[in-house]
Amino acid sequence: MQPISRRNALLLGGIGAVGVLAGGAGLTWALTPGSSTVTGLEFVEPEPLRSVNGRLQVRLSAAERPVQIAGRQARALTYNGGLPGPTLFVRPGDRLNVTLDNGLRAATNLHVHGLHVSPQGNSDNVLLAIDPGTSFDYEYRLPDNHPPGVYWYHPHHHGSVADQLFGGLYGAIVVEDPDLIPISRERILVVSDISLDSSGRVPATSPMDRMVGREGNLVLVNGQLTPHLTARPAERERWRIVNACVSRYLRLRLDGQQLQLLGIDSGRFSSPQDVDEVLLAPGNRADLLVTTAPGTTVLRTLPVDRGTTAGMMGGGQASSTGADLVTLDVSGDPAASPGPIPAQPAPRDLRTATVTARRELTFAMGMGMGTGMMSFTIDGKSFDPARVDTTVRAGAIEEWTLTNTSPMDHPIHLHVWPMQIIEQGGRTVDAAVWQDVVNVPARDSVRVRIPFDDFTGKTVYHCHILDHEDEGMMGIIEAR
Repeated sequence: MQPISRRNALLLGGIGAVGVLAGGAGLTWALTPGSSTVTGLEFVEPEPLRSVNGRLQVRLSAAERPVQIAGRQARALTYNGGLPGPTLFVRPGDRLNVTLDNGLRAATNLHVHGLHVSPQGNSDNVLLAIDPGTSFDYEYRLPDNHPPGVYWYHPHHHGSVADQLFGGLYGAIVVEDPDLIPISRERILVVSDISLDSSGRVPATSPMDRMVGREGNLVLVNGQLTPHLTARPAERERWRIVNACVSRYLRLRLDGQQLQLLGIDSGRFSSPQDVDEVLLAPGNRADLLVTTAPGTTVLRTLPVDRGTTAGMMGGGQASSTGADLVTLDVSGDPAASPGPIPAQPAPRDLRTATVTARRELTFAMGMGMGTGMMSFTIDGKSFDPARVDTTVRAGAIEEWTLTNTSPMDHPIHLHVWPMQIIEQGGRTVDAAVWQDVVNVPARDSVRVRIPFDDFTGKTVYHCHILDHEDEGMMGIIEAR
């Protein structure tokens, strides 16, 4: 099978369009003689932690710990010893307090990816650093009208984001619906990838892998290799899927089952969209309804062509490979039909809104002048923590053209404020589609509109191929 084209991948990721291709391949892990991977264990979920009376108090300890990965003892970075960390369940209007203990050997911090909360002080402030052996108390106050959906948390200390995420530091956040959707059960699927050497440790990353964006040899779901799920026919399950990979795109299929997409990231459709496949760039999330049919099927991620590095340090393809993720076995007596899905509020639509400013951001990569090293830039500049790159007026609605001049795709993430996709692939988007990670294909552009509501302060926008962000493809934005 040929990998999906970058343009088609963009369309799938942007509007949840359906595909017609099938197939996929599993990954293998080169082990020491006599050892083997263990697959097909019973599916497990991270520990759930739920808010009570409008508040959730959590303590997260970031540290290297022994863990079981694919049946082998390994050493990984963890929150509270788990891979992933606990899932945080909150509601609109809640207060989330997180004490982060840094047991790592390097500085770290915490980003609540996708949450519409303040970027200042001890809220979603990714410009601060928590030194080894110290702790920090975060407090996030969710607005009363915060969109429901699946979000996630991970480190965001510039220069080590990719290493710490690839090492195992990530976890899901769920903002629950005010009106429940009738389902048989809900599942959290945090998809990540990792590479391990013969001693069970994460090996050093080569300059080429950092340039392309590293992808691990093992693709895990909740820290497991191809876990096994069971269900009865006619059940309606809700799968909240997080792409927690550093660079891997996930092109998801579950052939033989009925799939309906509630939304991508914080965006929600007015009614569920029937889909055959969904593509998630790094950092994207999917809120998916699965209505089960008898038989055994496999949730797969299929290959994705995300560009080339031709002419750069030797060059080569940057393709996300395929893998089997989860096996689903559906058998037994059919379940009772679930109730109807309540109508969802119509998403906000900025297509006819008054735009207060327009700007273009250019994402580029090439050889640095006089250094012989790769450079990753926005508007010709690499990240500088002392420089504000973009200043916006609080309450403004801006239109940004995100232009990618490089030969590789770049998924662009803006903190705090989600983006409505207006135009992609040269075509106007005829629906209100909201995402906080927007894929910009190689040598192409995407047009978005952003309402800078509710908050002031400094935060960042960047490529969510996190090796690229660490290498400089990030800028600071200040709303005031």
